[in-house]
Amino acid sequence: MAKHLILVAGNIGSGKTSLTERIGSRLGWRTAYESVTDNPYLPDFYANMAAWSFHLQVFFLGHRAEQHLEMANDPRSAIIDRSIYEDAYIFARALHDMGNISERDYQTYQKTFSMIVQTLPKPALLVVLEAPVDILMKRIHRRGRDMESGISADYLERLDLYYKDWLQNFDICPVLTIKTDDLDFVHKPKHLNLVVERIQDKLTGKEEMIFSD
Repeated sequence: MAKHLILVAGNIGSGKTSLTERIGSRLGWRTAYESVTDNPYLPDFYANMAAWSFHLQVFFLGHRAEQHLEMANDPRSAIIDRSIYEDAYIFARALHDMGNISERDYQTYQKTFSMIVQTLPKPALLVVLEAPVDILMKRIHRRGRDMESGISADYLERLDLYYKDWLQNFDICPVLTIKTDDLDFVHKPKHLNLVVERIQDKLTGKEEMIFSD
């Protein structure tokens, strides 16, 4: 089978990490995840977002570019939990619009982002996971991460809007959108099987299956 680089995108709580882990395990692909425990800026960011948002986003930009290149250059297929594109079009945009990144810093960030992504190999597929905001909130509360305790439904709604804006113009690679509100690919093998089939069909150019429970 040909080598593939897959990116998994989606709002907070949509199931990206769980799907990445299980696709990697099922297909024997390399996996890569968001830098959280070894991120030197997150504690400062959560203590003072206005002071540290720009620094955090620059860190993520470098981290994701390095990650993307490493996975693309590996001879094995790979799947990455969250994409470098989301950092710019979703999260940096949100921090700017909420007043945590100044216009000057935002323009500097966007210029740097544009230069970096021009050098990155194109992924084979972008898998976008979607779920209603009320479902996302339930999942976030259920997993109980301290750093996510301040996430509001309004913030998730904002991110949802930004995702729609971004995907309307995304043309770097094919996109596969999967609604996850009624899916449990962690505990139900049938659900994981269907997602794997849809991904493989998309990669091979086959007609997409109708997704049913």
